[in-house]
This record gives sequence, C-alpha cells and structure tokens, in this order.
Amino acid sequence: MATKSLNERLALQLITHGATGEDILRQAEAFLRGGGRWVQLRMKEASQEEMTATGEKLLPLCREYDAVLIVNDRPEIACAIGADGVHLGKNDASPEEARKLLGPEAVIGCTANTLEDIRELAKSEIDYIGLGPYRFTTTKKNLSPVLGTEGYRTILENLYREGISLPVVAIGGIEREDIPLLRKCGVRYFAASGSLVRSAFPERTTREWLTEIEKGRETESAF
Repeated sequence: MATKSLNERLALQLITHGATGEDILRQAEAFLRGGGRWVQLRMKEASQEEMTATGEKLLPLCREYDAVLIVNDRPEIACAIGADGVHLGKNDASPEEARKLLGPEAVIGCTANTLEDIRELAKSEIDYIGLGPYRFTTTKKNLSPVLGTEGYRTILENLYREGISLPVVAIGGIEREDIPLLRKCGVRYFAASGSLVRSAFPERTTREWLTEIEKGRETESAF
C-alpha cells in the first residue's frame, strides 16, 4: 500500500536491525501485531540475495496487516520485491534515480542532518525526511552530529517559516520518553530501531509507543 503523504497510521516506523533474516521477520511481526504499520527493511551487512530473500518473506507479512514496507538504501531490491518504496541515505542513489525506477506512487524518503540538507532535498520529488540523529546510537555507523531537542526545534521552526512542508521523521536513539519533548518541537513522525528491537516484549512496547504518540496529538505545537 503506497502513499504519497504520511498520515496518522504511519506515525511510527520500525527500522529493522538483526543478524539474520529470521531475526528481521520476528521483529517485524511483533511490531505489526503491536499496531505498527510502517516497516523499513534495513540489512546493512547482508548480500543482495539475502536481503531480497528476506524482503520477499516480509512483504506478504506487511500486506497481511495492511502495512507499508520500504527498503533501506537499495531501490533495485525495492523494485524486485514490489515494496512500497525506499529510504535513501546521503551516499545512496539519488531521489531522481529511485523515482525513475520505482515510479510515481512509490514512497521515497531521504536522510538529513541539517536545515541545508532539507532545503536541497526539498527540490526533489520525495515524500519525507528522516532527520537525525536525536542522540548517539549504536545501530548506525558513521553517525552524523546529534541534534538533540533544540536542533529539532530550530530546524522545524525554520522549515515552517520557509514554507517547506515535507514531513519530518525523527530518528536516532529515540526512546518512548522523548516523544513528548519532540512533539513540542513540532515532530509528528518517529522512527525506532534499538528501542523496539531490544525490548523483551516488543509487541507491548510498540503499543506503548503508539499510545504515547497519540497522546501527543492533543498538545502538539502549531508549527
């Protein structure tokens, strides 16, 4: 199920993190059972064959829950398995290349760390920005400078003033307790990896995250 704009059902994205395809599938199933409806397949160390095979198993699981599946970094795999889109890092394929391959209905997101990054990306036909990291995280190598609460506030206020309306997904070391603070900064969408994957009860943890996000809608800022 592709979407050209994010909405409330996509407020939380799981970024998979595991040693094997079986790990990934277990993570995703628990997340989906807990109410999550947006999965990013991320397997940085996997071969193309292994990632494709995992994606082919993950896609029908996402379809069963009417969830969106995007692929990290590799638009060719997203195309091969029929995923809903792709998330591109700073050193990956360009949004234009991904759009040409995946088509006009694909969900295309891009990583950003600064206001200047977003200004440049806003010139492309993309659907959201993954802005981060919020704090230090061990799930990603070559980490960009952390933003913290004030970093998000400053960037989102400037986007509002400049009329840049791309949805921003906060990412990088976020815990459930951070959601109210980030909501006050204008964040509407959240991505999580370690906090959900390492939980002893990932299904319940997903529900708790979604409940916290829903509560924040009542007090979110105007920008």
